[in-house]
Amino acid sequence: MKAYLDIETSFEGAITVVGLYATDRGLIQLVDPHISDVTVWQALEGVETICTYNGSRFDLPMIRRRLSLDLCAAFQSHDLMYTCWRHGLFGGLKRVEEQLGIPRRSKGIDGMEAMRLWSRYEDGGDKEALQVLLTYNREDVLNLPLLEARLMEIEGTYARRD
Repeated sequence: MKAYLDIETSFEGAITVVGLYATDRGLIQLVDPHISDVTVWQALEGVETICTYNGSRFDLPMIRRRLSLDLCAAFQSHDLMYTCWRHGLFGGLKRVEEQLGIPRRSKGIDGMEAMRLWSRYEDGGDKEALQVLLTYNREDVLNLPLLEARLMEIEGTYARRD
């Protein structure tokens, strides 16, 4: 089984949100202080492959560093960013989504703004900022299967040309 994963972090480098989607369990969002090696491991129970965007360079190393959880040793990893590169699709997830026509409601929010939202929530108790952050993370996670499907369509087009 495959799961799609994306994390958010604070300015200090703490993991603030772990978003995970798999067809058998739907969307799971773990929010600090409920993020631990145990809760992440439980959320991934039964998963064989973890799909990310730039996860091999950011999400998975951050989880290893912060939670001492080596997901690369326990799961297969599929970083969709490298598949995008093979098809000339460069840039962050939002830019690639735009190039492929994948819609997003949380326009204008990026990783830096996600850290600001967390700071507003953590420092000032701004619950609306947390909801915006969770919506942003939800879209990041739920757009990964859409991105993967578009990439498979592109690869199918190339295969038919050969």
